[in-house]
Amino acid sequence: MKDKITQSLADTFNRRSFLTKATVGLGSLALGSLLPGNLFSTPSPTSATPLVPHRAPKAKRIVYLCQSGGPSQLELFDYKPFLEKMHGKDLPESVRKGQRLTSMSAQQASLPLVRSPYAFAQHGQSGAWISELMPHTSRVADDLCFVKSMFTEQINHDPALTFFQTGNQLAGRPSIGSWISYGLGSANENLPAFIVLVSKNAPQDQPLYARLWGNGFLPSKHQGVQFRSGADPVLYLNNPSGYTTADRRYMLDALKDLNQVQEELYGDPEVANHIAQYEMAFRMQTSVPEVNDLSDEPDWVFDLYGPEARNPGTFAANCLMARRLLERDVKFVQLYHQGWDQHGDLPKGISRQCQATDQPSAALVQDLKQRGLLDDTIVIWGGEFGRTNYSQGKLTKDNYGRDHHPRCFTIWMAGGGVKPGITYGETDEFGYNVAHNPVHVHDFQATLLYLMGIDHEKLTYEFQGRRFRLTDVEGKVVKGILA
Repeated sequence: MKDKITQSLADTFNRRSFLTKATVGLGSLALGSLLPGNLFSTPSPTSATPLVPHRAPKAKRIVYLCQSGGPSQLELFDYKPFLEKMHGKDLPESVRKGQRLTSMSAQQASLPLVRSPYAFAQHGQSGAWISELMPHTSRVADDLCFVKSMFTEQINHDPALTFFQTGNQLAGRPSIGSWISYGLGSANENLPAFIVLVSKNAPQDQPLYARLWGNGFLPSKHQGVQFRSGADPVLYLNNPSGYTTADRRYMLDALKDLNQVQEELYGDPEVANHIAQYEMAFRMQTSVPEVNDLSDEPDWVFDLYGPEARNPGTFAANCLMARRLLERDVKFVQLYHQGWDQHGDLPKGISRQCQATDQPSAALVQDLKQRGLLDDTIVIWGGEFGRTNYSQGKLTKDNYGRDHHPRCFTIWMAGGGVKPGITYGETDEFGYNVAHNPVHVHDFQATLLYLMGIDHEKLTYEFQGRRFRLTDVEGKVVKGILA
């Protein structure tokens, strides 16, 4: 069978096509011999062996709790008592300094400043200021590093989230998880290195696109694999009715023969990636049901993560699933939770969001710590930008909204070489601009790679004649948050 296929494909080549391909190949070899030896070199995209880290890693894995929509730092973590005095007064031009506004508030006659209606208190020995909306996060304050001086150039959701996840505001670049998979490979041959979980019950105020966890121009085996709730956590993984494991093995062996013929004839490295993906899917038929079976989790674990932990697909259940994946050495686990885009009716919306995310987020930190996993696992919590200190639309006694604000916002991190119990960076008294230690998105990405043992300037991939990297041509490691 294989011989017949080979002959059939070979017959499609004529003398002209052979000479064309041969001369192009010889020309490329000649050019390569005249240039520096490593100009065309990239790590082998078909190799199953992880690359050697550039330095000793502090962390082995990452879990990123992405809060899509832009949580308001002023209601959660960035306590600004000065806004109590300025409540209702217009944002001074000396503070704004002509900075860009979105089209949603640019036409407002005034920009009235808004205090947070929620009480703040200092928690733990670190004295971190945290809102009453986050009582569970408050209890793990000494395990967290709050970065209050994040900033970005992107003022709208799609480019801002794309920028955080891929290092570029335009779609098409590889995501952080794909870069980690490409740079370090997988520590578990039965599960992908990069897995994605999306909350099923979060408000759908902003769409999520699969390209946010896509591989871009990296080999396809590095794309994120989405796990869903329900009978089929991974689509098309289960065998059809009446189709046995032996049938699937026979089919994959035959398909592998066909793909290897194609690889031999055309030399396309993506064929090898397809073979690897088929084989991974076959192994996942056993590994995915095992990791998805929560019957071995005791009641106290479900109680730790909260009442929604028994409801598959909720943020709480996804946090618990993330811990199970991290236990099995999945390199990068990404959770997406939508619903933080509160342009209006903010008090009601942000309270609902905190009820869904506060306890599970803190529980994940506690659970990893008690299992000895937090020391080499990085936990990240944050959105794509922050919210304005002024009200979008009408400010009333009981209601207001906040617009997008890229100039300053807060994320928190824990574990994996991150210094615990500190607050890094500071905003001005208005909560509008960064006052000390600014941290750009590319700095954040460079620091993540550094903690995983990767030099962000050296992890590159050549595509269309240019070397690309996650941090593009920017980024510096934020040494002040390193343990």
